[in-house]
Amino acid sequence: MFVNEMKLYKKILETIEQRKKIFAVLIDPDKQNMSSLMEIIRLSNQGNVGLILIGGSLISKNNIEEFILSIKQHSKIPVLIFPGNTMQLNNKADGILLLSLISGRNPEMLIGNHVLAAPFLKKSNLEIIPTGYMLIESGKATSASYISNTVPIPYDKNDIATATAIAGEMLGLKMIYMDAGSGARKTISNEMIKSVSKNIEIPLIVGGGITSAEEVQEKFAAGADIIVMGNEIEKEPVLITKILKH
Repeated sequence: MFVNEMKLYKKILETIEQRKKIFAVLIDPDKQNMSSLMEIIRLSNQGNVGLILIGGSLISKNNIEEFILSIKQHSKIPVLIFPGNTMQLNNKADGILLLSLISGRNPEMLIGNHVLAAPFLKKSNLEIIPTGYMLIESGKATSASYISNTVPIPYDKNDIATATAIAGEMLGLKMIYMDAGSGARKTISNEMIKSVSKNIEIPLIVGGGITSAEEVQEKFAAGADIIVMGNEIEKEPVLITKILKH
């Protein structure tokens, strides 16, 4: 019988209840080699990185398992799959953010891919965390919006973002992930983060376009519980140290 104890999710909730924030690093195997991965792991272990997310829009190199195993071998930081498609499912991670793209109207991203993934996930040891995924307009077309064939929520429509997040919570999703997308020109506005944060009771994840320790702190102050960085960490891994010391 399928049992999802959600130990990691409970740990996330406990951390947030203690008024602590969580910094997460996103690893895209298509954009990393083993040398750069080891440096990111080393710096993450030295700091206080709370989660490592792994995934991407494509992952054409078919090396996600190799990366997960390397992370698990060299770190005790929990590894969550951040899937761009069903090809990225892997039982070696600790868990998966089961993303439902609630900001769009593409049925494949709302439920279709989940149906395909369900038999594998039921048999796996992965902790499954149902997550409402919301793409926010960021000044440019992103891989996520292109691949998902959806239109992001407009940058300044705080009311739409808030209502969408509330709907996700009412549907029983366990977290909300607001994402400006990889390589975003603009981060999600602090006003939108504040509006969403004060209207939901579940953890709020924010990512996309964040490039500095100052911006991380701004998003935390606005109400984000978890901040995710990927692109800038790939370019400059030492940012991990700067952010966690800030």
